Amino acid sequence: MADSFQRFTLAELKQFNGEEGRPIYIAYGERVIDVTASRLWRNGMHMKRHKAGDDLTEAMTDAPHTEEVLSRFPQIGILVREEKETAPSEALPVWLDTFLERHPFFKRHPHPMTVHFPIVFMIGSPFFTFLYLLTGLKGFEITAVNCLAGGLLFCLVVIPTGFITWWVNYMRRPLAPVRIKIYTSITMFVVGLAAFVWRLANPSIVSGRGPINILYFALIFLLLPMILVVAWHGAMLTFPLRAEHRK
Repeated sequence: MADSFQRFTLAELKQFNGEEGRPIYIAYGERVIDVTASRLWRNGMHMKRHKAGDDLTEAMTDAPHTEEVLSRFPQIGILVREEKETAPSEALPVWLDTFLERHPFFKRHPHPMTVHFPIVFMIGSPFFTFLYLLTGLKGFEITAVNCLAGGLLFCLVVIPTGFITWWVNYMRRPLAPVRIKIYTSITMFVVGLAAFVWRLANPSIVSGRGPINILYFALIFLLLPMILVVAWHGAMLTFPLRAEHRK
Protein backbone atom coordinates (compact mmCIF):
# COMPACT_ATOMS: atom_id res chain seq x y z
CA MET A 1 0.00 0.00 0.00
CA ALA A 2 2.79 2.39 0.91
CA ASP A 3 4.39 1.79 -2.47
CA SER A 4 1.35 3.33 -4.18
CA PHE A 5 1.87 6.69 -2.47
CA GLN A 6 3.85 9.50 -4.05
CA ARG A 7 7.04 10.37 -2.18
CA PHE A 8 7.80 13.94 -1.15
CA THR A 9 10.90 15.56 0.21
CA LEU A 10 10.34 18.47 2.56
CA ALA A 11 11.42 20.87 -0.20
CA GLU A 12 8.86 19.36 -2.58
CA LEU A 13 6.14 19.45 0.06
CA LYS A 14 6.58 23.19 0.51
CA GLN A 15 5.35 23.76 -3.02
CA PHE A 16 1.85 22.63 -1.99
CA ASN A 17 1.07 25.64 0.16
CA GLY A 18 -2.34 26.66 -1.18
CA GLU A 19 -1.00 29.71 -2.99
CA GLU A 20 -2.08 30.49 -6.57
CA GLY A 21 -4.65 27.69 -6.49
CA ARG A 22 -2.20 24.95 -5.52
CA PRO A 23 -3.39 22.07 -3.29
CA ILE A 24 -2.80 22.27 0.46
CA TYR A 25 -0.62 19.46 1.82
CA ILE A 26 0.85 18.95 5.27
CA ALA A 27 2.98 16.21 6.76
CA TYR A 28 2.53 14.33 10.00
CA GLY A 29 5.06 11.65 10.77
CA GLU A 30 5.68 9.91 7.48
CA ARG A 31 2.26 10.77 6.06
CA VAL A 32 1.60 13.55 3.57
CA ILE A 33 -2.04 14.59 3.93
CA ASP A 34 -4.24 16.63 1.61
CA VAL A 35 -6.21 19.16 3.70
CA THR A 36 -7.37 21.28 0.76
CA ALA A 37 -11.01 20.55 1.62
CA SER A 38 -10.67 21.84 5.18
CA ARG A 39 -12.17 25.27 5.82
CA LEU A 40 -9.59 25.67 8.60
CA TRP A 41 -6.81 25.65 6.02
CA ARG A 42 -8.09 28.41 3.74
CA ASN A 43 -5.33 30.25 1.89
CA GLY A 44 -2.80 27.74 3.22
CA MET A 45 -2.83 28.93 6.85
CA HIS A 46 -4.28 27.19 9.90
CA MET A 47 -5.32 29.33 12.89
CA LYS A 48 -2.93 32.02 11.59
CA ARG A 49 -0.04 29.95 12.95
CA HIS A 50 0.72 26.94 10.78
CA LYS A 51 1.62 27.20 7.14
CA ALA A 52 0.75 24.59 4.54
CA GLY A 53 3.57 22.64 2.99
CA ASP A 54 5.25 22.08 6.35
CA ASP A 55 5.98 19.09 8.53
CA LEU A 56 3.64 19.57 11.50
CA THR A 57 4.67 16.51 13.47
CA GLU A 58 6.24 18.53 16.25
CA ALA A 59 3.57 21.22 16.24
CA MET A 60 0.87 18.60 16.82
CA THR A 61 2.20 18.00 20.35
CA ASP A 62 0.96 21.50 21.28
CA ALA A 63 -2.36 21.34 19.43
CA PRO A 64 -5.68 21.35 21.33
CA HIS A 65 -6.67 18.24 19.35
CA THR A 66 -5.08 14.87 18.66
CA GLU A 67 -3.74 13.49 15.41
CA GLU A 68 -7.06 11.70 14.90
CA VAL A 69 -8.47 14.81 13.19
CA LEU A 70 -6.12 14.08 10.30
CA SER A 71 -7.96 10.82 9.60
CA ARG A 72 -10.74 12.94 8.08
CA PHE A 73 -8.49 13.82 5.16
CA PRO A 74 -6.82 11.59 2.55
CA GLN A 75 -3.20 10.58 2.72
CA ILE A 76 -1.73 11.21 -0.70
CA GLY A 77 1.95 10.61 -0.09
CA ILE A 78 4.89 9.75 2.12
CA LEU A 79 7.40 12.23 3.46
CA VAL A 80 10.95 11.16 2.68
CA ARG A 81 13.21 12.67 5.28
CA GLU A 82 16.74 13.46 4.28
CA GLU A 83 19.57 12.80 6.69
CA LYS A 84 19.98 16.47 7.58
CA GLU A 85 16.28 16.63 8.39
CA THR A 86 16.38 13.80 10.91
CA ALA A 87 19.66 14.68 12.54
CA PRO A 88 19.62 16.71 15.78
CA SER A 89 19.54 20.45 15.21
CA GLU A 90 22.96 21.94 14.67
CA ALA A 91 21.94 24.81 16.93
CA LEU A 92 21.45 22.55 19.97
CA PRO A 93 23.80 20.30 21.93
CA VAL A 94 23.02 16.61 21.45
CA TRP A 95 22.00 16.14 25.09
CA LEU A 96 19.54 19.04 24.92
CA ASP A 97 18.09 17.90 21.61
CA THR A 98 17.58 14.41 23.07
CA PHE A 99 15.99 15.81 26.23
CA LEU A 100 13.54 17.94 24.25
CA GLU A 101 12.59 15.04 22.01
CA ARG A 102 11.73 12.97 25.10
CA HIS A 103 9.96 15.84 26.84
CA PRO A 104 8.37 18.04 24.14
CA PHE A 105 6.54 20.03 26.85
CA PHE A 106 9.76 21.95 27.47
CA LYS A 107 10.06 23.03 23.85
CA ARG A 108 7.27 25.55 24.09
CA HIS A 109 5.57 25.88 27.44
CA PRO A 110 7.92 27.25 30.16
CA HIS A 111 8.14 30.70 28.61
CA PRO A 112 4.44 31.10 27.65
CA MET A 113 3.39 29.80 31.08
CA THR A 114 5.44 32.35 33.01
CA VAL A 115 5.28 35.37 30.70
CA HIS A 116 1.79 36.31 31.88
CA PHE A 117 3.03 37.11 35.39
CA PRO A 118 5.38 40.00 34.55
CA ILE A 119 2.82 41.31 32.07
CA VAL A 120 0.16 41.57 34.77
CA PHE A 121 2.51 42.88 37.45
CA MET A 122 4.17 45.44 35.20
CA ILE A 123 0.76 46.72 34.12
CA GLY A 124 -0.41 46.69 37.72
CA SER A 125 2.38 48.92 38.99
CA PRO A 126 1.53 52.02 36.90
CA PHE A 127 -2.18 51.29 37.30
CA PHE A 128 -2.06 51.36 41.11
CA THR A 129 0.35 54.29 41.01
CA PHE A 130 -2.25 56.18 38.99
CA LEU A 131 -4.90 55.34 41.59
CA TYR A 132 -2.55 56.56 44.32
CA LEU A 133 -2.01 59.88 42.57
CA LEU A 134 -5.73 60.17 41.96
CA THR A 135 -6.89 59.33 45.48
CA GLY A 136 -3.87 59.85 47.71
CA LEU A 137 -4.51 56.47 49.38
CA LYS A 138 -1.23 54.97 50.53
CA GLY A 139 -2.50 51.43 50.06
CA PHE A 140 -2.58 51.89 46.31
CA GLU A 141 1.05 53.04 46.29
CA ILE A 142 2.15 50.06 48.39
CA THR A 143 0.31 47.74 46.01
CA ALA A 144 2.11 49.41 43.10
CA VAL A 145 5.49 48.71 44.73
CA ASN A 146 4.53 45.11 45.41
CA CYS A 147 3.44 44.68 41.79
CA LEU A 148 6.74 46.11 40.61
CA ALA A 149 8.62 43.65 42.82
CA GLY A 150 6.60 40.76 41.41
CA GLY A 151 7.20 41.91 37.85
CA LEU A 152 10.95 42.16 38.37
CA LEU A 153 11.05 38.76 40.05
CA PHE A 154 9.28 37.02 37.20
CA CYS A 155 11.39 38.85 34.62
CA LEU A 156 14.34 36.90 36.02
CA VAL A 157 12.53 33.74 34.90
CA VAL A 158 10.82 34.96 31.75
CA ILE A 159 13.75 36.64 30.04
CA PRO A 160 16.07 33.57 30.23
CA THR A 161 13.28 31.18 29.17
CA GLY A 162 12.49 33.55 26.32
CA PHE A 163 16.04 33.23 25.05
CA ILE A 164 15.79 29.44 25.35
CA THR A 165 12.52 29.41 23.40
CA TRP A 166 14.10 31.58 20.72
CA TRP A 167 17.05 29.19 20.57
CA VAL A 168 15.06 25.95 20.54
CA ASN A 169 12.01 26.86 18.46
CA TYR A 170 13.29 29.62 16.20
CA MET A 171 16.93 28.59 15.80
CA ARG A 172 17.94 32.09 16.92
CA ARG A 173 16.72 33.57 13.65
CA PRO A 174 16.85 37.39 13.72
CA LEU A 175 13.08 37.85 13.62
CA ALA A 176 11.93 41.44 14.04
CA PRO A 177 9.39 40.66 16.83
CA VAL A 178 12.06 38.76 18.75
CA ARG A 179 14.58 41.59 18.48
CA ILE A 180 12.01 44.11 19.67
CA LYS A 181 11.04 41.87 22.58
CA ILE A 182 14.66 41.41 23.65
CA TYR A 183 15.59 45.09 23.61
CA THR A 184 12.33 46.24 25.17
CA SER A 185 12.30 43.55 27.88
CA ILE A 186 15.83 44.31 29.01
CA THR A 187 15.16 48.07 28.98
CA MET A 188 11.95 47.55 30.94
CA PHE A 189 13.75 45.45 33.54
CA VAL A 190 16.48 48.07 33.98
CA VAL A 191 13.94 50.89 34.28
CA GLY A 192 11.79 48.91 36.70
CA LEU A 193 14.77 47.91 38.82
CA ALA A 194 15.99 51.52 39.00
CA ALA A 195 12.54 52.69 40.13
CA PHE A 196 12.23 49.88 42.67
CA VAL A 197 15.65 50.50 44.23
CA TRP A 198 14.97 54.25 44.27
CA ARG A 199 11.64 53.70 46.03
CA LEU A 200 13.17 51.42 48.66
CA ALA A 201 16.09 53.76 49.31
CA ASN A 202 13.88 56.85 49.50
CA PRO A 203 10.21 56.07 50.39
CA SER A 204 9.41 59.79 50.54
CA ILE A 205 9.99 60.04 46.79
CA VAL A 206 6.26 59.34 46.31
CA SER A 207 5.16 62.15 48.62
CA GLY A 208 6.41 65.26 46.85
CA ARG A 209 5.53 66.74 43.48
CA GLY A 210 8.87 68.25 42.51
CA PRO A 211 11.00 67.42 39.45
CA ILE A 212 12.67 64.46 41.19
CA ASN A 213 9.31 63.04 42.25
CA ILE A 214 7.94 63.49 38.73
CA LEU A 215 10.95 61.64 37.34
CA TYR A 216 10.24 58.69 39.63
CA PHE A 217 6.61 58.52 38.55
CA ALA A 218 7.69 58.86 34.92
CA LEU A 219 9.80 55.73 35.31
CA ILE A 220 6.81 53.86 36.69
CA PHE A 221 4.47 54.95 33.92
CA LEU A 222 7.13 54.20 31.30
CA LEU A 223 6.72 50.52 32.18
CA LEU A 224 3.22 50.45 30.70
CA PRO A 225 4.04 51.12 27.01
CA MET A 226 7.09 48.87 27.21
CA ILE A 227 5.19 45.85 28.56
CA LEU A 228 2.47 46.41 25.97
CA VAL A 229 5.10 46.39 23.21
CA VAL A 230 6.54 43.13 24.56
CA ALA A 231 3.10 41.54 24.86
CA TRP A 232 2.03 42.66 21.39
CA HIS A 233 5.08 41.26 19.63
CA GLY A 234 4.89 38.05 21.64
CA ALA A 235 1.33 37.64 20.42
CA MET A 236 2.49 38.36 16.87
CA LEU A 237 4.78 35.34 17.04
CA THR A 238 2.00 33.10 18.31
CA PHE A 239 -0.91 34.49 16.31
CA PRO A 240 0.49 36.44 13.35
CA LEU A 241 -1.89 38.73 11.50
CA ARG A 242 -0.49 37.72 8.12
CA ALA A 243 1.36 34.76 6.74
CA GLU A 244 4.39 36.97 6.08
CA HIS A 245 5.20 37.06 9.79
CA ARG A 246 5.94 33.34 9.72
CA LYS A 247 8.57 33.64 7.02
